[in-house]
This record gives sequence, structure tokens and C-alpha cells, in this order.
Amino acid sequence: MTSADKTRPGRLITLEGGEGVGKSTNIAFVVEWLQQRGHEVVSTREPGGTPRAEQMRELLLDPQGSEPLDADAELLLVFAARAQHVAQKIMPALQRGALVVCDRFIDATYAYQGVGRGIETSRIAALEQWVLGDLRPDLTLLLDMSEQVARQRVLSRGAVLDRFEDQEGDFFRAVREGYLTRAHSEPQRFAVLDAALPLEDVQQHIAEVLEQRMQQWGLE
Repeated sequence: MTSADKTRPGRLITLEGGEGVGKSTNIAFVVEWLQQRGHEVVSTREPGGTPRAEQMRELLLDPQGSEPLDADAELLLVFAARAQHVAQKIMPALQRGALVVCDRFIDATYAYQGVGRGIETSRIAALEQWVLGDLRPDLTLLLDMSEQVARQRVLSRGAVLDRFEDQEGDFFRAVREGYLTRAHSEPQRFAVLDAALPLEDVQQHIAEVLEQRMQQWGLE
């Protein structure tokens, strides 16, 4: 795909974090907060977001596969789904001036496939440049909490665990470290939120971050 136009009128807001940190609930809050201020908002997710990308998501998450999914195959599937998602949904929305709110994006790949699976950063970066060009999130909200508490939340749901939810504790510790390293390296893009706080406190912090960024972008 071609590189994204840096003058695109829309903005890409991503929510990141490990399993069980409350992304779904807080994405709904972000979308409603933005819509109440009169903005067109496109809510989406990765992997997935379009019919074909959702089919790739099923392959990635399926815990009942007849054979183990190789780490390299996992990485390539993630980027195949992302290429379809960006071309068919994200870029068209940004180019018409919409605010795109995405449940996970490129930072998840560095955290899960990079630190979690041990794939070299340079290989991910090469695919990132190929698939995304100049497109990067304008704001990333990182929901952070200890992997032990997050794991308890996941297990309390009582649902069948997918391939990622069913990993061992060391994997989730690595993923969390990967996210925090990314946030430390790009503090102007990231807002790190303590997801272990009461929900109303987390969402108050989110609203404060959004208010500040919308002012910076001239989108009050």
C-alpha cells in the first residue's frame, strides 16, 4: 500500500493492553465521549475489522487448531489482517476526517509477537513499514495492570480461553513489559492508565487525556 498522507484530516486513537484490562468497556466510553461532541467515530479492532480480516482473526485465536501455529505464521497473519483492515476501513475513514478508535494496533504486535513470542524487532519493523507506510496512531491509551490481577479477571469470565488468553504467566509478564517499554519510548503519543483503579476513575483519566488531545488537534 502507499504511505499514508500526513495531512489526513482524521485521527487514529488506539487502546492497548493485555488480556483482562478492560479495553472493551473503555473503548465504548471513548467512542461515546467523542460522539457526544459531534464527531464521526469509527470503532474497530485488531486483528479483524473487516470481513476478511475477521476470518484471519479466527485463525489466530482458535484454541482448537489441529496443529500449533508457528510464531512466524502468527506474525504474518497479524500483518495480513492489518493490511486488509488499513486499506479497506481505517484509511478511508481517516481520509474523510473521521476519528478511528481501534482496539489494539501496531503496539500489540511489538508486545505480543515481539516480546511475548521473541520475534526480532527488526523483522516486525520491516513489516510495519511495508504495511503501514507513514500511518501511526495519533494517541495510544495503554490500560496497564499487574498480569496477576488481569489473569484473574480473564478466568472469572468463565468463557473458553482463546490462544492468547490461554498462555502462561511468563507470556503476560513479557507482554506487559513490552507495552511499558513502548510507552516509555514514545511518551508524547502514549497515555498510561492504571486499569486497576475503579472504572469511574479510569474513565475520568481517559476523559482528561481526550480533552487535552482534542484541544491540541483543534477538534474541540
